Amino acid sequence: MLSMTGYGKGEYIEGGLELTCEIKTVNNRYLDVSIKAPRIFAAYEDVIRATVRKKLTRGHADLFISVKDKRERPTSLTPDLALAGSYVAAAKALKAAFPELPDDVTLSSVLRYPEVLKQEDSFALDEELKNALDVALEKALDKLNEMRLIEGEKLKQDMLSRVETIEGLVAEISARAPMIAKEYREKLTARVKEYLDGVQTDEGRLLTEVAVYTDKTNIDEELTRLRSHIEQFRSISEEGVVGRKLDFLVQEFNREANTTCSKSNDVTITRAGLALKNEIEKIREQVQNLE
Repeated sequence: MLSMTGYGKGEYIEGGLELTCEIKTVNNRYLDVSIKAPRIFAAYEDVIRATVRKKLTRGHADLFISVKDKRERPTSLTPDLALAGSYVAAAKALKAAFPELPDDVTLSSVLRYPEVLKQEDSFALDEELKNALDVALEKALDKLNEMRLIEGEKLKQDMLSRVETIEGLVAEISARAPMIAKEYREKLTARVKEYLDGVQTDEGRLLTEVAVYTDKTNIDEELTRLRSHIEQFRSISEEGVVGRKLDFLVQEFNREANTTCSKSNDVTITRAGLALKNEIEKIREQVQNLE
């Protein structure tokens, strides 16, 4: 069982390359990956996302990539002829306007003007840099999943303890449910006798009334389904990626609890049903944190 919340960091430091990947995740219904990286990785983002998808299925992930490239590389300079021409033309115009000034414009001086010489960007995405990124990203994802697994186990233990509480409440309701019809019959009989004051009552009619009431308030099916949901919850909890399954199962839990409360005409069962719904809601909140 994995939480959707976590943090992981991976580094690659070798041969003049220092690359760091940091990834943090929070809850989200679907997988959403945001990448903040130097521009040279723009064309490699699809590969990065595919790598992340192998380790994550849900949640919002923020991935931060930083790199320092201290490798020795040959550099080349390229003159901006158009810009150099503009500088020279401007110098000639000034010379025409101020002929008394000495003319010291030379090739060497033009080379020193801003932006005339441009250094080719030797910092490109080569195979060594790709490998560094792959290694650092895998490390970050592994660290992330280690943290998510630890957090997931804590959530699992909390939810299973609440399932035990739910199981106890279901047992309490189950024990109380058979007594409702008997108590209703006794109250109805006493009330009829009170109203009729000694007149002989129709036992068959009373039994029919009790049967109708018992059928309306019967929650055997709901209790059976709740017991089944409890078993399924424990079984699913042993799997890895369980968020969507448990989310659906909790909805079923809630449906049965609502039906139990709506059918109940008994204070004890209603009280237990409300406690049941409270525990289910707490589990639902925890399930939202699971992948």
